[in-house]
Amino acid sequence: MNVYFYTLGCRVNQYETDAVRKLCEEAGYVPVTSAKEADIIIVNTCSVTGEADRKSRQQIRHMRSVNPKAIICAMGCHVEVCDGKVEADVICGTKDKYLLVSKIKEYIASNCSGESFVMHTRPEVSKSDVYHEFGTVLSPEGTRAFVKIEDGCNNFCTYCIIPYARGRVVSRDEQNILCEVKELANRGYREVVLTGIHICSYGKDRGEGPEALLRLVEKINDINEIERIRLGSLEPMSLTPEFIEGLSHIQKLCPHFHLSLQSGSDTVLKRMNRKYDCQQYEERVNMLREFFPHMSLTTDVICGFPGETEEEFNATYDFVKRLRFSKLHVFPYSIREGTVAAGMEQVPKNIAKERTGILTRFSSEAENEFAASFEGEEVTVLIEAAMTEIPDSLKEGCFFSGYTEEYVHAAVRFDNEEEGRRQIGKTVHGKIIEIFNNLVVVST
Repeated sequence: MNVYFYTLGCRVNQYETDAVRKLCEEAGYVPVTSAKEADIIIVNTCSVTGEADRKSRQQIRHMRSVNPKAIICAMGCHVEVCDGKVEADVICGTKDKYLLVSKIKEYIASNCSGESFVMHTRPEVSKSDVYHEFGTVLSPEGTRAFVKIEDGCNNFCTYCIIPYARGRVVSRDEQNILCEVKELANRGYREVVLTGIHICSYGKDRGEGPEALLRLVEKINDINEIERIRLGSLEPMSLTPEFIEGLSHIQKLCPHFHLSLQSGSDTVLKRMNRKYDCQQYEERVNMLREFFPHMSLTTDVICGFPGETEEEFNATYDFVKRLRFSKLHVFPYSIREGTVAAGMEQVPKNIAKERTGILTRFSSEAENEFAASFEGEEVTVLIEAAMTEIPDSLKEGCFFSGYTEEYVHAAVRFDNEEEGRRQIGKTVHGKIIEIFNNLVVVST
């Protein structure tokens, strides 16, 4: 039987889709790239915002219309927290994705016996404190692999439904993580990105603090074939001086930190139930820069959060400008029913959209400025693929795409295509000779 996958949402969702794909292949199902060719369609849903919920419902219905004869499966966060019924033949919540193949087989057997399945009501999020293993999960990128180290979140920010969809923090066994990383290294992956719903809480369910994540990164650093380690989104208050200093001694750690912000206004942060203020956030950034002076610093910002005034938005603008971020991920606030913020006074959508545009334009400028700061420097680039789009002035030579340790997009010049293809999946050293906006051109 052919199976088609459609994934919405975050990197964790993509990792879990890849994990379920692995289980399907082990069961003899064949992944295909077209929904029309599939006997089984699996939609991995998202519920981080009201818009994500809408898109999840839309995709489930769309797949039904594209291929009415296929078995439609829905899994993930939207399934867990949606109101009403899920319009799918088979559903899995966030904690039982490892059971999806067996649920599909049950559905097929029941249909063969003539039984009729109705649309499903949502499950209750599992209270299990067990991390269900998928083993080694291969990333389709081929050079960079995402490794999930925990699930769940204990923070309950007022705008966020995820703790209700994913449950409390559950950490993965350290040895299982290390086994996966070693297997990925053996298969040719040279960079791993540690991901999860709230990776700074890794070990918290076992009574451990930030030292658990630090110890894990140190052990990954000892795996010879791994050349780069990246960390997913970090929480400011988890960055203690001891933790930051410990990170500075890890040779393979990339100086690229995504430090969650959401707002540069203390009053908005308080309404969001974030666990820090702007001064504490800035102190952590300054500590990071002491040990990583040329680091890449990225963050998330929500515009138009309930009650956000012009003064509060201006405070956010001034704050992100002062902290010299290399890139912002900017989102307009989207009402998520079931959260505290949904009951607050809402900002008109046109104002939220306008503010999002202002910060998005600023982010583009900041990204270009950060790339320009590397002019003339020697860098290391992990080669990923041949470039399909390059600036007109770069027609001479053969260019392959990759990223520096700071996650700056690089076009690396080789004499010919054969030489470039030999370097895919390898790190190369070179000098930046030109810069086009946020793209740096590297000569080896």
